[in-house]
Amino acid sequence: MLHIISIVVPVIFGLIAIVGFFGNALVVAAVVANSQMRSTTNLLIANLALADLLFIVFCVPFTASDYALLFWPFGEVWCKIVQYLVIVTAYASIYTLVLMSLDRYLIVVHPFSSISIRTKTNTYWAIAIVWVVIFAACIPLLMAHGQIMYHFAGEEYSGCRFLHKEGWNYYAFQIAFFATSYVIPLLLICGLYLGMLTHLWRRITPGRCVISGKRRRDKKLRVTRMVCIVVGIFAICWLPIQLHLVLKSLALLDTTPVTVMIQITSHILAYMNSCINPFLYAFISDNFRKTFRKTVKCPR
Repeated sequence: MLHIISIVVPVIFGLIAIVGFFGNALVVAAVVANSQMRSTTNLLIANLALADLLFIVFCVPFTASDYALLFWPFGEVWCKIVQYLVIVTAYASIYTLVLMSLDRYLIVVHPFSSISIRTKTNTYWAIAIVWVVIFAACIPLLMAHGQIMYHFAGEEYSGCRFLHKEGWNYYAFQIAFFATSYVIPLLLICGLYLGMLTHLWRRITPGRCVISGKRRRDKKLRVTRMVCIVVGIFAICWLPIQLHLVLKSLALLDTTPVTVMIQITSHILAYMNSCINPFLYAFISDNFRKTFRKTVKCPR
């Protein structure tokens, strides 16, 4: 079974990495290379694509190597950097989704008063602040990970692991990560969407004219629906691996063929999330679909 896993899993991860890399790179290029695409929403979408792109580069290949090899061949320094950047990019993705949801909330609930807030300059500042705060807050993780030696089948191997034997609390880390990278941001997003739904429900009253501005309103709702779908897919894709890691930190999961397959499936699902979004943009957004064609110079 180990031999099959060491071959099949890296191949699957490799396919995910290739699709995700080119898909997210295309999204970033579409926004950067076309000035008409640089709306506040699209800038946030490009930032999400950048975070997913970096996550794919720094996470997927090295996780694949964990399944393919019994040892960590990249050294102590690279172990710390990789683990640090994996957490940073994961945080960047979810908190960009929070910003995207806040952006939709402002445009739906406060369309006029938020005009001075929803500017490109403020969007750049918001993106920069998110990255700086995440980079700074995650610095302790550089110390909490490192290369260790372990024994397997009578042989000694090196591994890139959480340094719980050096005083770092793996349980506390995993619970904190689950809370701050999944539960809290999704609660914030749900609160924003609940506010939007409440606002829209109150506006649609009997006898009120809903024809005026219908096209503009439909466009707003279409973009809002797209962001909602992206958030929903994120929540679904990341829940299994988040729960698996929490249960593992609590020592509630034994290493059996079943739990190994659950872990592999959970990893695949989480990593697939980073390559799904570009397809969603192409499917839902006419502007992105047209810009994708223009960027890759495909004939109509």
